[in-house]
Amino acid sequence: MSAFADTSGLYALMVKSEERHEEVARSFADLLRKRRVLSTTSYVIVETTALLQHRIGLEVVHDFEEQIVPFLAIEWVAQALHRRGVEMLFREDRRQLSLVDCVSLEFMKSSRLRDVLGLDPHFQEAGFRLLPPRK
Repeated sequence: MSAFADTSGLYALMVKSEERHEEVARSFADLLRKRRVLSTTSYVIVETTALLQHRIGLEVVHDFEEQIVPFLAIEWVAQALHRRGVEMLFREDRRQLSLVDCVSLEFMKSSRLRDVLGLDPHFQEAGFRLLPPRK
């Protein structure tokens, strides 16, 4: 069974100074050990890359591309998924829920994914299980 990789999890995985880095790293290693496919979207890759580059620097982006991206099954966001994400964004009308979050949630629903390598509470609020579990 697959799990979804969110920006919040990927960022914490790459940045050792993040509060929950060790927990996320253990969850990532556990997913790989169990040979679970880690799915994500191209929007998450763009968002993660932008955050890493802006906050940490280009070297960590290189590490991300070399060490983590090869383990991800990336869904390249097409027009239909983007449209569903935009519709959800307007329907939910919540300032803290981004377009990337909405596209991710729509992708997870359509792919029947239940688990998320991530820390973003929006996923748990939507009925998905966070890995590592939220404290």
